[in-house]
Formats: sequence, structure tokens, C-alpha cells
Amino acid sequence: MNLEDSPAFGAAAASPAALPTLHLVDASLYVFRAWHSMPDEFRDAHGWPTNAVHGFARFLLDLLERERPRHIAIAFDEALDSCFRHRLYAAYKANREPAPEELRRQFAHCKALCVALGLVVLAHHDYEADDLIGSAVHRARPAGYRSVIVSADKDLSQLLGDHDEQWDYARAQRWGAAGVKARHGVHAHQIADYLALTGDAVDNIPGVGGVGAKTAAILLAHFGSLDVLLERIDEVAFLRLRGATQVASRLREQRELALLCRQLTTIACDAPLDYDGAAASRGEADPEMLDALATTLRFGPMTRRRLRTAAGLDGHGDDAHRSPVPA
Repeated sequence: MNLEDSPAFGAAAASPAALPTLHLVDASLYVFRAWHSMPDEFRDAHGWPTNAVHGFARFLLDLLERERPRHIAIAFDEALDSCFRHRLYAAYKANREPAPEELRRQFAHCKALCVALGLVVLAHHDYEADDLIGSAVHRARPAGYRSVIVSADKDLSQLLGDHDEQWDYARAQRWGAAGVKARHGVHAHQIADYLALTGDAVDNIPGVGGVGAKTAAILLAHFGSLDVLLERIDEVAFLRLRGATQVASRLREQRELALLCRQLTTIACDAPLDYDGAAASRGEADPEMLDALATTLRFGPMTRRRLRTAAGLDGHGDDAHRSPVPA
């Protein structure tokens, strides 16, 4: 029996807290954060730095201990220079320096750690972590799951539906679709259009020249979407907007660029996912792999105990994640 056909589904749908939850972690954000914030004193058995993987492990353990999720996937960016967006726009993310080998090795360790813990890892050579998270959200939603996206990235707010939530873990801030406008000045479903207009310096997306955050928010509040705005450009000059005539002129001149930027800022929701079912489920941990990683990475005794407990290997861990998903 499908979840939505069960007698409890109707009642659960009215209460987001009662819905089954899928946690989706934007791993790269937390690996990079650890790389920049953790002291460079951690070394593996071969002398390579391990500060990023130590920091990521602490974050991951905190999350698992706090939430005890039954459904969770960890998304990594593997398409650093091979994403489909690079074929659309060669300069996409061209402003970023390649990750040094010391960091690349740590990304591999972070993935391996997730696998050893029995967590689903999402990575693809043609899709970014955002796309994998978006695809997981869209697969889970029709089956009645709510998604909690663990990331501070504003791009991901475009994925939020009525019961979903985004969680900036480091700042302990959570918001749903209704809270996006207060944070960014536009609604969740307008985020991709908003970024297409303003551009995104982090990803080297140019946007429309002269259109800043305030102007983009005013335009989308009036027209609703980029498509409608471009259909009704002639009306822009008459808006109560500073430099309205010039904005209208730039929109006409850069119409194709705006549409290209929207392709770059829109999260793909049709990426292949390496798990069956509506939501990624925690699986059995691999004790030998976990112990080998702990030894290679020189984790201390406290971290080792936490890892085994989180994996349900010490007899006192939470074994709820091993139960099958309710039919």
C-alpha cells in the first residue's frame, strides 16, 4: 500500500511534523567550511592533511545524533568541471580555483566515511549536488515525504514546497517556503528567476547588467516571473522604479542572456539517483571499513566511539534506521 493511500496520510499531511522526513545534506559546503576553519594539524597515516574530513565528521555526527534520521542522503559535487551547465556557458564557475590535491583526497575520505556509516551518497559526473538534492526532493514529495535540506545555499530555496524546510546548520536557522521572501525578497518559486536577473558571483553567472537585488525583487513582485517580465518589457519603463527606462532597455538588449542565466540557476530535478524507492534509507554500516578509515585518518577514541554508536555497532546505537520503510 502506498503511503498516500494509508488512513493516516490525510491527517499527517495537515501536520508537517507528522510527515516522514528525508534529510538531504549539501556535503561540499561543510567540507569546504571545515577545510577553511579547522587547524591544519590533523594528518593521516601517510602525512596528508585531514582537517576537512575531521571537521566534516564532527558535523555529520552532530547531525546524526541530533536528528536520528531514517531517511538521509549526502550529496557531493563531483561535476566540478563537467557539469551540463559548462556546456551551456563555458565561463560557468570559471572564477574558482581548482581544489588542491590535499582537499580532493579529503573529499574522497568524506564520501567513504558516509558509505561506511551506511548512508546513501549522491554524486554524478554531469549533475551538481544541488541537482541531486532537487531530484531527491521531487522523487520523495509525491510519496508524502517532506524534505529537510541541510545547507545555507540560497539556490536550494527554490526547491521548498509547502512542508519542506531548509536548515542552515551552522547558524541554527531553519525556514520553509513561506520564509524565503523575508530572507531574499522573493518567493521560493522565484529564486531561479531572481538569480538569473541579479547574477550570481559565486558561480560566475553574469545576470542582467544593472539589475541588482532590489530591482529584481520589484520586477518579480510586479510581473511574477522572468517569462512574463520579458513578454511585457514595454511596461517596465512606467514602473515606479529608479532608472526604469534604462532597466527596460537592458532587458531588451540582454533578453537571451537572461534566459541563459535562468537555465544556469534552475536546479535540475531529473538527475539519476543511486537508490530505489521514494526516499533514501539508511543501510547497514560496514564495521571493517569504518575501523580502517578511523585508523587511517587517525580519529581519536571519542570520535571512534561516536562513529560506532551512530552506525549502531556498539549495541547502544539507534537501530531505528535499520527498520524497513513503512508500506
